[in-house]
Amino acid sequence: MRDKYIQTVESVTEGHPDKLCDTIADTVLDACLKHDPSARVACEALATAGKILVAGEITAKVLPDIPAIVARTVRKAGYETDYEIEAITHDQSTDIAEAVGGGKVASPQRGAGDQGIMYGYACLETDELLPLPVVLAHRLTRLLTDARKTGTIQGLGPDGKAQVSVEYAFGLPSRITSVVISCQHEADKSLDDLRREVMEYVVMPALQELPPDEATEILINPSGRFVLGGFEADTGLTGRKLMVDTYGGLVPHGGGALSGKDGTKVDRSGTYMARYIAKNIVAAGLAERCTVSLAYAIGKAEPVAVDIDTHGTSEYADAVLEQAVHMAFELTPDGMIRTLGLDRPIFAQYCSYGHFMHADAPWERTDKAELLEEICRFKEAGASRR
Repeated sequence: MRDKYIQTVESVTEGHPDKLCDTIADTVLDACLKHDPSARVACEALATAGKILVAGEITAKVLPDIPAIVARTVRKAGYETDYEIEAITHDQSTDIAEAVGGGKVASPQRGAGDQGIMYGYACLETDELLPLPVVLAHRLTRLLTDARKTGTIQGLGPDGKAQVSVEYAFGLPSRITSVVISCQHEADKSLDDLRREVMEYVVMPALQELPPDEATEILINPSGRFVLGGFEADTGLTGRKLMVDTYGGLVPHGGGALSGKDGTKVDRSGTYMARYIAKNIVAAGLAERCTVSLAYAIGKAEPVAVDIDTHGTSEYADAVLEQAVHMAFELTPDGMIRTLGLDRPIFAQYCSYGHFMHADAPWERTDKAELLEEICRFKEAGASRR
């Protein structure tokens, strides 16, 4: 391990163009699941100045009013502009539907809706069992949005992003080297006032665990004015904030987006299950750090590969933990949907500020920790008797 290194993580507000497209896609998904828990949804949103397009494959008993959903979601995010909204959807491919299981929810062998590799991670750095830069970056953007909504900072707009660089010494966070915040604001907002208020009401409260020191570089709106934001300034697209959604680029990523996809799509269910597994392993005290990878083949129920890597921080062999995971968790699409309740309309509320920063999300529970510990103890006792 290097003596010193820096890890940098970014987050975006819920009004960021890409994140707002994620929210649109997940709100459409929730509307489908509200009336049909077995709905198959793969929904994408593309937005630019004056135009929002929603497209994808939706097979559901009730097709929601997508333009109305889009209009409500955009206004809720803080934008008053009117948009031309177009929805182009069709049923899921019959080939995929048949491979997955023909929509029969009761089928015990429903296959994965796609192939892919999903990663989960947990560590002891924070109460959230996430790397500190991930937690700090999301705190900054959430506080930025809270300051706008409550009026604590007048003249803020919905669009914004933050970035935090943390220096590590011998594997532990030691200091913050830089903070970057860019936030949309009204035309008559003084940049000096904006920077002072963001420093007071966002930066300092967010970084209480590891406060900036005299050498920390803090850049607030380093480019100057940021009046035009949202879709008027930048095209938004679903699935373009994969690292913001997960582990900030500090952990491997299989490349599959999360938002707009129902639980049969293992890009989503597998990613949530991998986090659930990793968090329970760390919460049980079985490892200080854990990376879980799950790989699936389209149409096949069981994963084609399960890998547990505790980075040398566990008293148990990774192979023992892998066996315990197979015993404690249901890794088929049906099992993951059932365990995590992924057939319910819960997704839009968790798609901003990191999918793993919400304590009440089903995949953030640590209810398997005790079981995992018991299984590992049992296996170790059995091995010693042999």
